[in-house]
Amino acid sequence: MSAVNLAPAAGNTADNERFILGMPLALLGGYIAIVFCMTGDGIEQAFLSKYLVQLGFSAREAALVFTVYGATAALSSWLSGVLAEIFMPRRIMLIGVVWWLVFHALFLVLGLAHPNLPLTLLFYGIRGIAYPLFFYGFFVWVVQQSRPHQLASAIGWTWGMFTIGYGIIGSYLPSYTIPAIGFRGTLWMSMAWVAAGGLLIVFFTRAETKAPLVLAHQDQHARLATGKLAEIAKCVTLILQNRNIALALVTRMICNLSLFGFPVIMPLLYTSPRVGFTVPEWLRIWGTFFLVQPVTNVCWGLIGDRIGWMRQMRWFGFVGCGTATLLFYWLPIHYPRNTLVATIAALLFAFTVTSFVPMGAIFPAMEPQHKGAAVSVQNLGGGLANFGGPLLAAMILPYWGIGGVVVVYGLLYYAAAVLTLFIHVDQPRHVKAPTVAMH
Repeated sequence: MSAVNLAPAAGNTADNERFILGMPLALLGGYIAIVFCMTGDGIEQAFLSKYLVQLGFSAREAALVFTVYGATAALSSWLSGVLAEIFMPRRIMLIGVVWWLVFHALFLVLGLAHPNLPLTLLFYGIRGIAYPLFFYGFFVWVVQQSRPHQLASAIGWTWGMFTIGYGIIGSYLPSYTIPAIGFRGTLWMSMAWVAAGGLLIVFFTRAETKAPLVLAHQDQHARLATGKLAEIAKCVTLILQNRNIALALVTRMICNLSLFGFPVIMPLLYTSPRVGFTVPEWLRIWGTFFLVQPVTNVCWGLIGDRIGWMRQMRWFGFVGCGTATLLFYWLPIHYPRNTLVATIAALLFAFTVTSFVPMGAIFPAMEPQHKGAAVSVQNLGGGLANFGGPLLAAMILPYWGIGGVVVVYGLLYYAAAVLTLFIHVDQPRHVKAPTVAMH
């Protein structure tokens, strides 16, 4: 049987040797582009549920909007990694940018301008396909260009850029623009950020030099197509064939449940009379949650490369984040309208949730011969968290309220901590090159 080599080209080896704290400098333009793209994508994440309720939707319908978005994002996340490996990350990123711009405009014009739940679900849901293409497409690019023993560090930088855009700018900026231009004006403004990110990808990243496919026989086009289909199929077969991958997928889904569920329920809690914050005040608290993450993402990547990926995620991640998730709800309930207490809760949540940075490294480490497919499985877990967090909220809210949703999140984190005891990963270690004696 002929061999198909889908590994990254060796033509960039000179660039690959230039790193700062694990960041491959050859991808600096892409890192900056992610900041802009994720700013545009994240601007509405902490106020959209509040805005939908103001437009006349129920809290459950608002949660349903996020759930449909999460479902399409999960599907796109699953395929984006392997698509980026086959068709090249830069191309997939640009497709994602154009897709986002088109369906965001349709979401605003046809879904929200004359509030219509089916059209809102349709176009916001279809827009959910876009962001995994430009973010996880870049994620694969980072995996391809990074040294194995520094992979968690490079991924930490990736999540750091994600956080600067999606979390910090995406939260603080609307806290100032909403009083000035309103919810809808802020949503239109987000398109400028994504368009700017697309321009950065076009002009400040270089197209990859694809490694030639090694084909042993003729009929190359047919064999190339077969090789691509086989690699895409690996997205499914890895889950079925590799027990560690399957268990890691479950933990990957759980690790971000509250991250994606909180934007649905917490704006309603924190701006309620029970807690007493205004929408801009809530947005700044949520922005503070993200403010420290560029540092903690990088630090946790460096720490995980040294103390062990699974150990860090088990104790600081699942046990720590499960506790922080509960405190993010209970502290402001017991100390209403107290910005200091709410900020402490946000910082504790940020400190623990970012300790999951090595999650992106364990999947390719478990399947080094199929890194793109392994990253796609990891992305699927992230997409399922994007889907599962709001889905749990939509299911639980009518019966147990916001508190019930938060308790379920916390219990799932603790269960995942136990599950990590059954996942085995051979973490790469840095090996110094042998010295050559001179005679």
